[in-house]
Amino acid sequence: MGTFDSDLYRHITDFAHDTPSWFQHLMEVWTELGLLLFAVLFVVAWWRARRGDPRALAVAVLAPLATAAAYVASELIKSGIDEERPCRAVSGALRPLVDCPAHGDWSFPSNHATIAAAAAVGLALAWPAIGWLTVPMAILMAFSRVFVGVHYPHDVAAGLLLGTLMAFLVVRLLARPGARMAEAMRGSGNGLARWFAGPGPAGAGYGPSHTGGPRHGSHRR
Repeated sequence: MGTFDSDLYRHITDFAHDTPSWFQHLMEVWTELGLLLFAVLFVVAWWRARRGDPRALAVAVLAPLATAAAYVASELIKSGIDEERPCRAVSGALRPLVDCPAHGDWSFPSNHATIAAAAAVGLALAWPAIGWLTVPMAILMAFSRVFVGVHYPHDVAAGLLLGTLMAFLVVRLLARPGARMAEAMRGSGNGLARWFAGPGPAGAGYGPSHTGGPRHGSHRR
């Protein structure tokens, strides 16, 4: 497995050096800028979910939380495995397109791939129609980490799997209590909480109850 992965790493980095310089720069930018695009999509997903049912809002809010949890899990695994970066360990490989991370910034699993997968899956769960965009984004993000020369293929494959599992796990465990919290916030007397949770679907009836008071025109004559 080690030899196969090293050979595959060499093939991908050789291919990277054969691509036009504009494409290399594009991949260098994407490997970092893609994370910012996920952050923008988190905000959009939350904003549109403010008019959805409480569970939809809960999942939209849980998507970035699942991404953060996936990152923490990735860092804990990294600290226990201590795999050297391929740009330093693979003999005969071409230089990476970006600076090789310092010794001690371990390779397995890929944080970028983990974050991208958790974000992509979390967003797809919150906003199913956007899965066609977020999942390819995550796969391209993972590939870009090998393309620029800072990860083995198995690093990014493990990161994609870890991020996916963490997103499903967090949503599975917290969607129901999150929905209850969203519903409570929509009926709260705190203006900021109501703004964050949004009005909910039209006619849902969130907010303080006014039952029990007199209604005009209801008296018998």
